[in-house]
Amino acid sequence: MTGRLNGKLAFITAAGQGIGGAIAETFIAEGATVIATDLEADKLKALNTDKRFALDARSTAQVEELARKIIGDFGAPNILMNCAGFVHQGTVLDCSEADWDFSFDLNVKSMHRTLRAFLPAMLKNGGGSIVNISSAVSSVRGVPARYAYGATKAAVIGLTKAVAADFIRQGIRCNAICPGTIVSPSFDQRVVATAETSGQTLAKTREDFTSRQPIGRLGTVQEVANLALFLASDESSYITGQPHLVDGGMAL
Repeated sequence: MTGRLNGKLAFITAAGQGIGGAIAETFIAEGATVIATDLEADKLKALNTDKRFALDARSTAQVEELARKIIGDFGAPNILMNCAGFVHQGTVLDCSEADWDFSFDLNVKSMHRTLRAFLPAMLKNGGGSIVNISSAVSSVRGVPARYAYGATKAAVIGLTKAVAADFIRQGIRCNAICPGTIVSPSFDQRVVATAETSGQTLAKTREDFTSRQPIGRLGTVQEVANLALFLASDESSYITGQPHLVDGGMAL
C-alpha cells in the first residue's frame, strides 16, 4: 500500500462486513484513521482499528450522539463513507408500507442523519469527501423485483447531487458509488431468498446471477473498495456530484 489516505480521518457506517468492511480495511491499509461503525459491533472486531462503535444508522439520537463524541475526541472527519443499506426483493405488489418505510429509512435517511451530524464540522474544518453507496439498480437501470430498492438508490443519487451542488465552493465533494452484483453476505442472502421463491437449487440460482452479468462474473467487494479509495482520496479532487458505476457492464 502507498499511504494514499495518510493523515485522513474516515467515518464509515456498516463497516462490519461486505462492501463496508472491505472499504474499512482498504482505508486502514492506506493510512487512514478509521472510525468503524456497525449495528452489530462484534462484526468490527477483525478490523485493525481501536475506534469501533455500535451504531444503529436508523436512530437519529444515536447518530447525533456518536457524532458529537467523534468530533469532540478526534475532530471532524475528512471522509464520510455511507454504506448502510438493505435490499428489498419484490415488485410494488410485494411491498407493504412498512417495507417501503424501512427501505427508505435505512438506505436514504441514514445518510441524511450522518450528513446533518457531521457536515457542519467538516465545513468548519475546510471540507472533505463524502461517498455514498448507491447501486446500478437505481435511476441508472431498473431490474425486475427491485421496486423499493431501486427507488431508494435513485434517491441516494439525487441526495448526492444535491449535497455536491450546495457545498461545491466550501470544500465538500460528494459522490456516489453504484455497484452491480457483488459477492457479499447480502448477496448470499438474496441467492437463498431467490432460490426459495423460484424453487431452484442454490447452485442454479447463483449460476443464473452470474450468467446474466455482461462481464461474465460477479464483482468483488475489493473492486468496490478500490473505487471508494479513489473517491475518498485527493486523487479525485476535481470530481463531485457523480454516480460512479462499478458494475461489470450491467448498465450497458
